[in-house]
Amino acid sequence: MARDWEMKLTRQGWADALIELGEKNPDVMVLDADLSKSTLTCQFCDKYPDRFCNVGIAEQNMINVAGGLSLMGFIPFATTYGVFVSGRAWEQIRTTICINRLNVKLGGAHGGVSVGPDGATHQALEEISIMRCLPEMTVLVPADYHETYKATLAAAAIDGPVYVRFGREKVPVVTKADDPFVVGKASVMREGKDVTIVACGSMVAEALDAADALAEEGQEAEVINLSTIKPLDSETILASVQKTGALVTAEEHQIAGGMGSAVLEMLAQNHAVPAEMVGIQDTFGESGTPEELLEKYHCKNTDIIEKAKKVITRKSQ
Repeated sequence: MARDWEMKLTRQGWADALIELGEKNPDVMVLDADLSKSTLTCQFCDKYPDRFCNVGIAEQNMINVAGGLSLMGFIPFATTYGVFVSGRAWEQIRTTICINRLNVKLGGAHGGVSVGPDGATHQALEEISIMRCLPEMTVLVPADYHETYKATLAAAAIDGPVYVRFGREKVPVVTKADDPFVVGKASVMREGKDVTIVACGSMVAEALDAADALAEEGQEAEVINLSTIKPLDSETILASVQKTGALVTAEEHQIAGGMGSAVLEMLAQNHAVPAEMVGIQDTFGESGTPEELLEKYHCKNTDIIEKAKKVITRKSQ
């Protein structure tokens, strides 16, 4: 049975952190591609209109403007839906931002299938893969409001390109306001000995619910919140799987090239164990309620439980 989680918007964490950054640093600027009411950057605009720019539905131009601003000493945060910034503007991100290692921060809103009625065209299911393959790019996928807030603050402190992924709907609050957040460091949310569950974003709550259910059956799962996809915290993951001998990854993203792929690539080179992946299985999404979509595309705690039992069985054969 799922815990009675407090629910909160991750995009509000993004907006609150931008306002704080704007208060502390006059060099922080925010750009948006005509979606500021959805990304909540409109709240930054209300306080600092002289440091906000709506470029219109022109994502490629937004990235090049952000690059120019960074060369002038500003710290630009360019925001739109994740599917648009990673898809429409990928060449500009690669050539203008990453090759030149410009100090530009990208906010990818509406990540995952659970954006609901917006449907396949607006559901970012591939952008972790698209971003993590780029040299110089740091990729952050915070789990909840608190982590999104902290990830946004942390992004400003990094000298170079950063991509922060967050969602549309309210998600469970799985961390505390005073929990440490360190870029490149995973967090062990629950200790266990039978299977490691590595999750990111909204799937961290599902992983914790799955671990609770497995514990009732006598199987102890270790749950790792992997909020930094790149650079990958190999040390924490390796220490866990060397103890448990089995792994399940869980993400609201295509299983090809995403967080799970990053983890399995690393383990294949260091310590291979029986592994399964929970995520979007090579398909596009559709319109529906978040709960309906997560269930249809097998991104629920029940799916993690099924995969966990499978790998536990495999390691004993």
